[in-house]
Amino acid sequence: MSRRIDIELTSTRPDGSWTWRAAGAKQPRGDVDGAMLPAGAKVGDTLRVDTESYLEGVTVVAVVASARARQEPARIEVVGTKRNEELVTSTLVEKRGRRDGDRGDRGPRGDRPDGDRRPRGDRPARPAGDRPARPAGDRPARPAGDRPARPAGDRPARPAGDRPARPAGGEHRGPRAEGAARPPRRNRPTPAPAPAAVRLRPGRAHRNAVLAELPEAQRPIADQLLRGGVPGVRQAIDKQNEAARAVGEPELKADSLLAFAEQLLPRLRAAEWHDKADAALAGIDEIDLRDLRTVVVAADTAARDEQTRAVAQQLRDGLTARVDGEHGKWLSELSGLVTEGRTVRALRLSSHPPKAGAPLPSELAERLAALASAGLAPEITQDRWATLVDAAAFSPVRLAVKPVGVPAVIADELKATIARVGARVPQIAALFGISPVAAPARRGPAARARRPGQITGGPAPPPPPPP
Repeated sequence: MSRRIDIELTSTRPDGSWTWRAAGAKQPRGDVDGAMLPAGAKVGDTLRVDTESYLEGVTVVAVVASARARQEPARIEVVGTKRNEELVTSTLVEKRGRRDGDRGDRGPRGDRPDGDRRPRGDRPARPAGDRPARPAGDRPARPAGDRPARPAGDRPARPAGDRPARPAGGEHRGPRAEGAARPPRRNRPTPAPAPAAVRLRPGRAHRNAVLAELPEAQRPIADQLLRGGVPGVRQAIDKQNEAARAVGEPELKADSLLAFAEQLLPRLRAAEWHDKADAALAGIDEIDLRDLRTVVVAADTAARDEQTRAVAQQLRDGLTARVDGEHGKWLSELSGLVTEGRTVRALRLSSHPPKAGAPLPSELAERLAALASAGLAPEITQDRWATLVDAAAFSPVRLAVKPVGVPAVIADELKATIARVGARVPQIAALFGISPVAAPARRGPAARARRPGQITGGPAPPPPPPP
C-alpha cells in the first residue's frame, strides 16, 4: 500500500537521480529518478510523493505535486457600519399598578360601598379587636396528612394466629418481648474500593540499542520481526516477490532472509524482555502480580548473559517477597470477615489465594466451615441457600461444610443450583437427593494423548455380548 509523504530534495547525482529526505528530517532517506521531478526542480524544494516500503528501503513511485504550491482561498472582507455600537442593551420597564377593579377570582369586597375601589395603601387601618373571634370548635382539627382521626378502638382486633410467624435468623427477626428494647441496628462500614492494579509499561531502551547496532539494510527485517515474528517476515517477502513478478523484476532470496531473521529473533526477544524486567524492578511493589509473574517466567529463556541473569534473580526474590506479603494480607482480611459473620464474602475470598497451593490454616478453615454450616439452615430463604452453596462449592472448605438442615419446600432454582455444583459439594447434594452433574472433561495434552476407545474414570465398560 502506497503512502503519501512530503520530501525535500537534498542533492543531485551525475546519472540524473536526486537524493531526498523526509521533510524536517536530518539524514537523506533514498533517491528518486530525475525524470519524475517537475521542470525547474532544485535542491531544497519540497515535493509531495507516493512511496512504497520494501525490505531494502523506501521507494518513490510517483510525484504528486509541489508541497509549496499552495494557493490561499479567496476571502471576503467584512466592512460593517463602522459605528461603535453596544453589543448588549437593556431597557427598564416602569412599574405598573393594578387596574381598578382587578381582583382576579375573588370578586368585589362586600364591606365597601359600590364603586369604592381605592388602592390598598389608601385603606384605613382596622381597629384592634374589630374582627369577631371564631367560635371554638368551628374548624375541626386534622392530623398530618389531611386524614380524619380514627376514634380509639375503631380498628377491629386481629384474631390470634392470623398473622404468619416470621422465620428466625437471617434477615428476619422474631417478635420482640413486651417492654424489651429494640436491638441496635448493625451498620456495616462500606469497604474502601480496592486500588486499580498498575499494569506493566516497559520502555524501549534495550530494543532501540539492538536496532542501532544493525546496518541500515537489516533494520526493515528487524522491524518486521518485532511486529509479527518470523511468520511476518515470510509474509512480507512473499508479498514483495509477488509484486516483483508482476513487473518483471528479480525476486528476493527468501531462504537467506529467513535464516537471518531466525538468528536475529532471540536477540530482539532478549532485548524486549530486558526492557520489561527494568520496568518490573522499578515498580515491583505496585505492578500487578500477573504481569510480574509473566516477566519472571520468561526469564528462563530470555536471560542470556550475566547481567540479565542477575536481573532475573532480583525479580524472583522480589516476587517471592511480594507474594508473601499479599498472602499475609489475604489471611488477615479473611479472618476479619469470618469474625464479622460475612459468610458469602469470606467464602468467595477464600477461593482466590495470592499464593497458589498454600493451604488454609486449620484453625481458620474450621471457623470458616462452621460459619458456612450454620448459615445453611432451614429458616433462610432459598435465594440465600443458592448463594451460599455456590460460594462454598469453590472454597477450600467445600467438603467440610455440613448444613444444619434443608428447607421444607425446595424450589426448582435451588435444585438446579445444587445439581450444577453438586460434584464439588457431594455431601450437600446427597441431602437433597440430587445426583450431581459430572464436570466436563478437560481438553488438555493428556486427553489428546489418550488412545481411541480408552476410558478414564467412572465405571468400567460392560463386557461384549457372547457370540
